[in-house]
Amino acid sequence: MNVLSIQSHVAYGHVGNASAVFPMQRLGVEVWPIHTVQFSNHTGYGSWKGRVFDGPAIEELLDGIADRGVLERCNGVLSGYMGSADIGNAILSAVARVRSLNPDALYCCDPVIGDVGRGVFVRPGIPEFMKDQAIPAADIITPNQFELDYLSGITTETEASVKEAIAAVHLLGPKVVLVTSVFTRETPEDSVDLIAGEGGRFWRVRTPKLSLSVNGAGDAIAALFFVHYARSRSADKALAEAAASVFGLLKRTEEAGSREILTIAAQDEFVSPTYRFPAEEV
Repeated sequence: MNVLSIQSHVAYGHVGNASAVFPMQRLGVEVWPIHTVQFSNHTGYGSWKGRVFDGPAIEELLDGIADRGVLERCNGVLSGYMGSADIGNAILSAVARVRSLNPDALYCCDPVIGDVGRGVFVRPGIPEFMKDQAIPAADIITPNQFELDYLSGITTETEASVKEAIAAVHLLGPKVVLVTSVFTRETPEDSVDLIAGEGGRFWRVRTPKLSLSVNGAGDAIAALFFVHYARSRSADKALAEAAASVFGLLKRTEEAGSREILTIAAQDEFVSPTYRFPAEEV
């Protein structure tokens, strides 16, 4: 399996491609990473060095990969944070190019827009670009609950409303929706839910809530869910596998008291998760 992963990248720590690429490789996937930004560290530290690339830079790298005659062997495209609509257009151009050579290739879009408590944290125009262009082009999307609300126009406070919102987003184009960091009235205080929808059916995985605040976990779960779905073509199986791996990763990170997720130290969680949780149909 070959995946083109177009995301931000940091030299120190694990967010964007620095969080998504290695888990996919650990699962035996050949990953072709293209960085939309290259920073010294994630911006949550308050200071960083590096630069943002533009759409033509992404297209130039894709041209170089195409020159190797391998694009038809690309099985999927994964995208995350988009710094500008210019970069977004380059990503969608890459998706179209890959699909023209391999119609079976999947596009998984992590629609990074914002989060509960923080609101929208991307540049103006990006939320609209996500909803109007990126989401309709995607086969799979992995929003958090805040992003699901934005994309669907529905305020999700109950499990039923989450299912309604997922159904609304399906109408925009994606066949598969994974919603992360879900808290509803039915979610116990000490737990967190992940809910996936495909073909009018919905599944939930409920895991213990951990007391840590780190960046990059969403990038990892999008990558893991994408790979497991591409292999199984089953949203519930992909949900159970991705949830198990990410919980193990975060549990190890919590126990170590680390600010950065332990992508390398906890790498066995990607192939042999310590904890397992059932994907229950809801």
